[in-house]
Amino acid sequence: MSMRTEQAHATANGVAKKEQANGGPKGHELSPEESEAMKDSFENHEPVGPPVYGTKKLDCSDAEWRARVDLAAAYRLCCLEGLNEGIVNHLTASVPGENHNFLVFRFGRSWEEVTASNLLKMDLEGNVLTGDGKCDSSAFFIHSRIHEYRPAPTGAVFHTHQTAAAALSALEIDSLPMLHINNLFFYDNVVIDKEFNGRVDGDQEGRRLAAKMGTKRVLIQANHGPIVAAEDVPTAWWYLYYLERAAKLTLAAMSTGRPLRTISDKVGAEGRDNFDKLIPKMFAPMTFEAAKRRLLAGPHADFLT
Repeated sequence: MSMRTEQAHATANGVAKKEQANGGPKGHELSPEESEAMKDSFENHEPVGPPVYGTKKLDCSDAEWRARVDLAAAYRLCCLEGLNEGIVNHLTASVPGENHNFLVFRFGRSWEEVTASNLLKMDLEGNVLTGDGKCDSSAFFIHSRIHEYRPAPTGAVFHTHQTAAAALSALEIDSLPMLHINNLFFYDNVVIDKEFNGRVDGDQEGRRLAAKMGTKRVLIQANHGPIVAAEDVPTAWWYLYYLERAAKLTLAAMSTGRPLRTISDKVGAEGRDNFDKLIPKMFAPMTFEAAKRRLLAGPHADFLT
């Protein structure tokens, strides 16, 4: 038991003794300080099992291998969740410690064929440093420019045409409406791009998207689809997955034609600030490791190879 958990339990025991002295329990009512201590005790979790990274199959650093495994897992998870579209769309991850070199899949592969060892390693000039084949040109111009120019830690960039989030790109909206607790992950964290210039096939458009995105986690490209950027692959996967969940719920609520009950800016900002701390620290890594264990139990177990 951690020191923080012991302190929280000691606080709760103190409350129980106080209740006994006052004639019995009173609904387990806690003071704000006691409530905060108890909440903290529930936000420190031990991993369910060891991280899933298998045995290194390439002559690369341990850090690069871990990035490869995580990115290959993300490609497979997109297949399972129906978030990818044929052999197009693309997910990338920075290679730790290598000055903006990044990993991406070879154009022409099914996402079900992506493995840790067959990912390409590329530099910002478009050179393939490891692997056979090339990536799609739009993958290069979108991802390389966001990895290089986004003014926030960017260890992963995911772009898909997932149905519900892409549907938002066809609506005249200024932001993702705050209609549900899942939407709070994205409070003031989504940019709606209203300029559609066709396929992203050049340096200028890639730079424009990076500038438009800024420090936000999500850019909804006009008439196109979402781009998610985060500090690492597990966090990017969390936001990509829950963006689709939030978009589905938003579209379902809007489709009723009934008045929408929106969450206040105060609650939205407080919720976002809270989740910004919990997601990279706890929710995203634990969710992603659970998802990798799910892959190991089924036909996608070869993502580790």
